[in-house]
Amino acid sequence: MPAKYTAIVKQTPKWWIGWIAEVPGVNCQEATREELLETLRITLREALEDNRRAAVAAAGEGYQEEKIAV
Repeated sequence: MPAKYTAIVKQTPKWWIGWIAEVPGVNCQEATREELLETLRITLREALEDNRRAAVAAAGEGYQEEKIAV
């Protein structure tokens, strides 16, 4: 089952803007709500992949991975 995140979205006079509540720094703006949600998905996926690569690099050799749920 894929993880679920909360998109906070708001329409301004010119743009739709949005944030992923659980991941700092994941925010976007687009002309339509649909474009915004897709861009948030892409940006979230990229941020999670970047964070994972950084964590593995920081751990160096001999690390273990454990799946956890909250």
